[in-house]
Amino acid sequence: MGLELDSIAYRALRQPRHMTLKARGLAMHMTCWGPHPGPQPPLMLLHGWLDAGETFQFIIDAFKKDWPVIAPDWRGFGRSEWPQEGYSFPDYLGDLDALMDQLSPDAPACLVGHSMGGNIANLYAGLRPERVRCLINLEGFGLARTAPHEAPTRMRKWLDQIKRPAIEKSYESFEQLTAIIQLRYPRFPPGAAAFIARIWGKVDGEQRVRLAADPRHHWVNPILYKREDAEATWAGITAPALMMIGEESDYLKRLGNDGTMQALRTAYPGFEVARIAAAGHMLHIERPESVAPVIEAFLDAH
Repeated sequence: MGLELDSIAYRALRQPRHMTLKARGLAMHMTCWGPHPGPQPPLMLLHGWLDAGETFQFIIDAFKKDWPVIAPDWRGFGRSEWPQEGYSFPDYLGDLDALMDQLSPDAPACLVGHSMGGNIANLYAGLRPERVRCLINLEGFGLARTAPHEAPTRMRKWLDQIKRPAIEKSYESFEQLTAIIQLRYPRFPPGAAAFIARIWGKVDGEQRVRLAADPRHHWVNPILYKREDAEATWAGITAPALMMIGEESDYLKRLGNDGTMQALRTAYPGFEVARIAAAGHMLHIERPESVAPVIEAFLDAH
């Protein structure tokens, strides 16, 4: 199973290393590239929802420099351990803080976050400004506002969900998963989709391919997102910061009035903005050759 897929899958140019660290009682998987962090603090790459750190490979290969890079898999994603108690957003901040204690204890690090990882990076940079040297956010500018009347319905749904086992999706083969990835993300090159399928999927005991991410991530969050709280936290950011936007993404549209450039500049004073042509929300995979130079130029300047 998968020989034909292996023949078309993207081939990494810079080979990764893998390690596992304990953070807050969980085994957290890290994908690392380049030299080991030393005098130069690591470049921390933070992945999005249902993704994994290894899919930053395309950005790594498009870099001109050999940066010391560490890309953790968040709890319950990729190869990291699944917690028994489920997930809350503050746990990702706690995990990042614990990892920073181990990976960059004496110097601030540069954070590059995509989507959910971008939201985590933004909040962390506001909460621990002394630990962030610079911040690069790829399409992770908060969520849409919620209203108090939504809270009871959300909590009831969550109570119903936790009574039942989470449903794990499975596929006949990596080829089938690759086809589904290509259908959902038509801007992905075929080789990239095949490469990603091996990261997002794993073979189970029945020789079917299941998603590596914990299916409980699909449960609703019982606590409503409060954009006001997020904006108050972002106000604490002191690091130089860059927002990267896919020109064909619908992310900002889904934020409504909060997705206008005026609103973003109010929420993120001093941020630089870079737009990536012919890219959607997954811009780091769709257009790494355009994203990587912008990241490197910003890192060189800060």
